[in-house]
Amino acid sequence: MKIVIDAMGGDNAPYEIVKGAIEASKEFKTDIILVGDSNKIEEALNNYGLDKNNFEIVHTSEVITNEDSPTISIRRKKDSSMVVGMKLVKEGKADAFISAGNTGALLAGGLFVIGRIKGIDRPALTPVIPGKNGHFLLMDAGANAECKSINILQFALMGSIYSKKVLKKDNPSVGLVNIGAEEEKGTEFTKECFKLLRESTLNFKGNIEGRYIPDGDIDVVVCDGFTGNIILKLYEGVSQTIFKILKEEILSSFTTKLGGLLLKPVFSKFKKKFDYTEHGGAILLGIDGLVIKAHGSSNAKAIKNAIKQAILCIEGNVVNSIKSEIEHIN
Repeated sequence: MKIVIDAMGGDNAPYEIVKGAIEASKEFKTDIILVGDSNKIEEALNNYGLDKNNFEIVHTSEVITNEDSPTISIRRKKDSSMVVGMKLVKEGKADAFISAGNTGALLAGGLFVIGRIKGIDRPALTPVIPGKNGHFLLMDAGANAECKSINILQFALMGSIYSKKVLKKDNPSVGLVNIGAEEEKGTEFTKECFKLLRESTLNFKGNIEGRYIPDGDIDVVVCDGFTGNIILKLYEGVSQTIFKILKEEILSSFTTKLGGLLLKPVFSKFKKKFDYTEHGGAILLGIDGLVIKAHGSSNAKAIKNAIKQAILCIEGNVVNSIKSEIEHIN
């Protein structure tokens, strides 16, 4: 298998991206293609004691930045690391593409460069999120601000397939984000979504309120992208705030410092569980190729785990499984 990495995407490119690729190639024994400015990539490789012959490098002359318009940059910057990388997947020269770059451009590229799976109306940005009782999927986490009920049903279907193939859950549960657990709660949109999900063959558990999402008892949490992105950002913000408050309180006195020292293994385990670098990236489900969006501030560890996530998706045949299921339903 071959995995393409956008070496120029993200706040820490190219050094942390290249370092993550190096660590992944050693641990997972997979072929990695680094796409971007070859001079900068080679400089990063030399910095870690490797030469250019250790990786396949595809040179590009352009970079899509966070300030660029997503759609315009995908159409105009044909020789950018992001566009060229996705073309390699589209042309069957690589099995997956990973980037920590411009999220909007990645979504646009997924649609315009690779294209949707036939029968899927809209792709969904799907992060794997840690919960108290286990990991779960949140979809859509920002690809579609407005959705139709059929989109929500398709999100649930794709998420269930991913949960089976990658997270190894036999009969993934599905929950619909709503303001109450009762069927009659919510807007006309959520009521229509509830009806479609209930009538499907999925393991639909009904509505789920925001306060119960972090428990992790529901494997696939579905909603429109506007709501999902708010949930994701709030989740990140609350976890960061908790860590900051805990640190401040522990360092506030000698007694609390002593207590903190005794509880250090517990805090380390807790922090690791909610560390985004441990969970790879958000896969863009619904396009006819494997694309993973890594966090913009990804370090080497995050990139390495995004590559691990891509390998699991390839081995689980996620994209073809979605295509087969959609064809069967249609």
